[in-house]
Amino acid sequence: MGAEAVSPPVSSPGSSAAGANQVTITISGNYRIITSNGLPNHTTGAFPNAHNPNRIAPQQHYFRVPLNPVVAANITPYGLGRFGVALNGVPFEAAGAEYWNGNPYSGWQYEVLGGKISLGTDDSNAHVQPSGSYHYHGLPAGLIAKLGGSGVKMVLLGYAGDGFPIYNQYDHTDPKDLKSPLKKMWPSFALKKGNRPGNPGGPYDGTFTQDFEYKAGTGDLDESNGRFGVTAEYPQGIYHYLISETFPYISRSFRGVPDPTFLMPGPPGGGFRGPPPGRGGPPGFRGPPPFPPGGPGGYPPPPGPQ
Repeated sequence: MGAEAVSPPVSSPGSSAAGANQVTITISGNYRIITSNGLPNHTTGAFPNAHNPNRIAPQQHYFRVPLNPVVAANITPYGLGRFGVALNGVPFEAAGAEYWNGNPYSGWQYEVLGGKISLGTDDSNAHVQPSGSYHYHGLPAGLIAKLGGSGVKMVLLGYAGDGFPIYNQYDHTDPKDLKSPLKKMWPSFALKKGNRPGNPGGPYDGTFTQDFEYKAGTGDLDESNGRFGVTAEYPQGIYHYLISETFPYISRSFRGVPDPTFLMPGPPGGGFRGPPPGRGGPPGFRGPPPFPPGGPGGYPPPPGPQ
């Protein structure tokens, strides 16, 4: 398996207009425990604003992720919920809770960063829930700058709910060689062709999450917006997620088993209704392809169920 990454200091300096950032990262048994007040350690946009009426407020976030994550037999998709947590204690969330006609039963979920509607995100691709929780929907520019990631650099940003690390959009051209050049990684998703059937109608133009489909091999990343390979923190190699500049931005599925601290109830058919921990994906959902032998979470990846 990959070598254990070094955790950052137990407190993260810096503050936003909402107050001082507080985050603690500790190791307890086989888990990394991350607690925070949810306030970012960088400047944010103005909240409330014309498209987001909520004000940033301190939270009581508690997250637990496996220290030694394992690739599951099937990927676990999700609609709403927290995908991961950044090193500054701010959650990563991929999807928004806005639906066509305000109806979660419609099956059409507005894409937060699609550019077709404005949901009041700031320069760090973040906005605020009614609870006051500030959260990222894409590349967190403010955090990346705080971590010294300006330019072409591969930066560890946090951890997904299944324990695998999350990086920015850069990775090594050769996934087995830490000395290989870095390049921007692109996802393997594309807009569907034609028009949406029935309401809301119109062409597939990126307004809704359901406008996109996975096209294996068309980009650098897999269906979960990740890949296996070496990183500075895991020189032996590990599966890791990347946050891309285009859809899906943040992964819409877990390659491992998410910890229950990341599970959040959602609307019927649209929320995080993924299978309970340890049960893999829903019937008929395609799991990961057969990879060559390797250790759990390491490089090369392991074959099939573990």
